[in-house]
Amino acid sequence: MKARFLRFAGVKSRARRASTLGLFLTLFASAAHAQATAEQRRACTPDVYRLCAGEIPNVRAITACLRRNRASLSEACRSVFDQAGG
Repeated sequence: MKARFLRFAGVKSRARRASTLGLFLTLFASAAHAQATAEQRRACTPDVYRLCAGEIPNVRAITACLRRNRASLSEACRSVFDQAGG
């Protein structure tokens, strides 16, 4: 019974993390004063998980983290920041 609950709790946590990341990526553009496209979200999602997962769900902290780690961003995500002026 306990193992089943723990598995369910893990799924719920992963689902919550995924939905939070989706929210971040939707709001990312408003923080950069532009509308995020699906292409921009795809470009930065791996970098958010790789570099800034500890900042989820704080949108401002994620954006600041990505900016701090600009040298480590993938080329695709770096270009999103270049386009947004960030």
